[in-house]
This record gives sequence, structure tokens and C-alpha cells, in this order.
Amino acid sequence: MEESKELAEQGSVRPTTARQRILDTSFELFARRGIRDVGVDELVESSGVAKATFYKYFRTKDDLALAYLQRWYEERSAAIEAAVARHQDEDAPALLAVFDVFEEWFRQGSVEVSSFLHVLMEMGPGHPLGRASLDYLARTREQLAALAREAGLRDPEGFAWSCHILLKGSIVAAVEGDALAAERSRRMAALLVADSRPSADAG
Repeated sequence: MEESKELAEQGSVRPTTARQRILDTSFELFARRGIRDVGVDELVESSGVAKATFYKYFRTKDDLALAYLQRWYEERSAAIEAAVARHQDEDAPALLAVFDVFEEWFRQGSVEVSSFLHVLMEMGPGHPLGRASLDYLARTREQLAALAREAGLRDPEGFAWSCHILLKGSIVAAVEGDALAAERSRRMAALLVADSRPSADAG
């Protein structure tokens, strides 16, 4: 039965489509339930592929989880860049655009928004998936630091760390049920922007 299912896939579905279906399935399951709670058998059944097909594209469940994290990082970064681009002729609004993105995700109930924090806490910083989450979080901070440098703020790296604290705090608050989590964080970030401007500008 496994073999006939594999043959059917080869005849009717392109390999890239099968891989995408597995990844789409993992995106939904991992985001809602974490990594450990979702097994390979469930991923295979939910994505509608043969087990042989699964292992053709992903040697282990962790390999699939790494692809899931990479996909979320790419989507997250693209959304932030698009929001910043809409405010490219402004100053502070561009720096704060990331909070608009998070507000939209919170409003939509997008569970993947907490993926990096979820996986980091679930797997630990020493696990390959935890290390990948740390790396993607660091890349987001670098994205924030670059925006701060473009805006001429003092200590762009320090600003990025502080702003990232607000973003991560808003994720937790949203999970707790705070419908205004992104808005509250945005207001605090605006104060942070003002405090980070060079003293000459303040005068």
C-alpha cells in the first residue's frame, strides 16, 4: 500500500508539490502544538504523502522543523521589510513599522508569530532547533539595528536589543489575551526612539 501510494504521487504530483505539502502541513501543526508533540506518522497522514516521500525530502523530523523555521523567518522578514518600505520617506514610523506588522498578526490570530520563542523554550538553546531559533532572533535584531542606524539613532545595537524586548514581550502578552499588546509596545518603542536620538537633535 505504501509503495502504491508512492507510485500514485509520482504519477500525479510533481516532487516539489509533495515537498511543499509536507512543509505546509508542518507549518500548521508545529506552530500550534510545538515540535515534540507532532510525530512523523501524523505529518505523513496529514500531508497525504507516503512515508517514503517524506523521508525523500526530510531525513528527520528535525530537518523538517528547520525548514519550517527558515520559512517563517523569510515570511517574517519580508513582512517587516514591506512595512518599512511603505514608510521609507518618514523617520520614526519606519522604525516602528514592525509593530504594525505584529499587530496585524495578533489580530489575525497567527499562531506562528511565537514560533522562535516557542521552539527555543521547548527544545532549549543547546538543541539544533533552539540554536536555529536563536540565530533567527538575532537576525531580526540586526534588521532592527540597521533601521536604527539609517535613522541616525545613538547605539543602534542597544536600541535593537531594547526594541526586541518589547516585541518579544508583546508576543507573550498577546498569547495571554491582551488585544492591545502591539499597540502598547509600539507606544513604548516610540519613547525609546525619542530617547535614542542624538542630543543635538533634541536641542
